[in-house]
Amino acid sequence: MRLFVGQALELLRFVPDDPEIGADLPDQAGAGAAAPGQPPLPELAAVPAGPFIRGSDRAEREAAYLLDEAAYGHNRTRTRKWYENEPARQAAELPAFEITRGPITNAQYAAFVTATGHRVPDVDPATWRGYGLIHPYQRTRRHAWTGGAIPPGRGDHPVVLVSHGDARAYAAWLSEVTGRRWRLPSEAEWEKAARGPEGRRFPWGRTWHPARLNSHDLGPFDTTPVGAYPAGASPYGLLDAAGQVYEWTATPMVGATGAGAGERFIVKGGSWDDSGCGVCRPAARHGRPAALKHILIGFRLVAE
Repeated sequence: MRLFVGQALELLRFVPDDPEIGADLPDQAGAGAAAPGQPPLPELAAVPAGPFIRGSDRAEREAAYLLDEAAYGHNRTRTRKWYENEPARQAAELPAFEITRGPITNAQYAAFVTATGHRVPDVDPATWRGYGLIHPYQRTRRHAWTGGAIPPGRGDHPVVLVSHGDARAYAAWLSEVTGRRWRLPSEAEWEKAARGPEGRRFPWGRTWHPARLNSHDLGPFDTTPVGAYPAGASPYGLLDAAGQVYEWTATPMVGATGAGAGERFIVKGGSWDDSGCGVCRPAARHGRPAALKHILIGFRLVAE
């Protein structure tokens, strides 16, 4: 065990002369400007066509467990085999696509709510208790929209308390008003955009840097403004792809069992609630019920 803890602390060590620090980011596909009569558009990052590495190998999963053990002081993620459902590290290929640089914000989502009358992000006490989560209901109140309004000071925070269906409804509305198709990314698209073509362990590289993301390691145990951690950008310029909030994808969770198993979708990225942060790696994956409205889950979109 002493060897494992030493290895984990080495993985946690911040390396000030990391050559990835300060690396130039690619040009972005859009600056979020809106045409007259259109809502503010999310800024896009271009992901070129071509091969990339997805999934993880035994060494990456072991390093993730060690990070968690160093942070939490126990081995529950290992004993519960959190990372054993990740596909084996392998080459894959995708056509070119564009994806929002950050998660959709409360302000961006508000334009949709105002235009359509769609339900605001919120959850009632009985529903929240039914989820069986460890977070108390009172903690949801800082994220919930009261009287149809964004919580004060959170316009530039990622929208949460939205189900998979809410995310798809926003994408459908944005498609209608812009004349361009918007949709949730597939797991493969999300992963390529978040870790680059060479399959980095984290968006910024191989080495764990807790100062580059919003996690419980150094963060405020809450959401933060989208893009507040520019040093954590991916090779394609994605922001908040590690930590901040988990993000819905369009990919169903294959092999899920139990009640509602057929209505589960993969979420990616980890959150402000996580420490370690093995679960914040782009290769990590978990399935969540489509109807779930969680303070830890938001989304970003692909534009076609």
